[in-house]
Amino acid sequence: MKKKFFIAGVDEAGRGSWIGPVFSAAVILKKTINKNILKDSKTLSYKNRKFLYNCIKKNSIYAIGKASVKEIEKKNILQATLLSMKRAIKKLKKKPNLILIDGNKYPKIKTYKIRTIIKGDQTIPAISAASIIAKVERDKYIEKLSKKFKKYSWETNFGYGTKKHQIALKKFGVTPHHRKTYKPIYKILSQK
Repeated sequence: MKKKFFIAGVDEAGRGSWIGPVFSAAVILKKTINKNILKDSKTLSYKNRKFLYNCIKKNSIYAIGKASVKEIEKKNILQATLLSMKRAIKKLKKKPNLILIDGNKYPKIKTYKIRTIIKGDQTIPAISAASIIAKVERDKYIEKLSKKFKKYSWETNFGYGTKKHQIALKKFGVTPHHRKTYKPIYKILSQK
């Protein structure tokens, strides 16, 4: 009997955000999914992303990994992202024969065959699926958080450096969820 070959796609969400954890997803697609509908999460509308998210969840094996604000501040965003990817990969219920990661950096994990693909989220369906899962999971987390911090409009900017977010930061200050090593936050804190 032929042994099954599993390929996992891995991508992250939230690297550029000024708040919250960075999220990563590892996804092994099942044959039941139409791979042509999968696109980079950044190119999809909120509604389409949610639809595909549900479709991927039903037709894949997936896992989520996170790295906290403290880990981002301690290690830097790249190392924290790689840590969140490692956590997602290790949580998969099936061990993939090959892991394809978006970008040019990858976490060091013994006994795993890993390859990086620049702009993989645009060309490799499993990576596109991972980008969608990571983005929607992180968005859900931030939307929940925004209910406690309404003044910052996180439900619309997801912690990125929009004008509204910048104005709120100056007016209401830095929250425990802000990444204090990020330049705009660091600047505000150093002015005190």
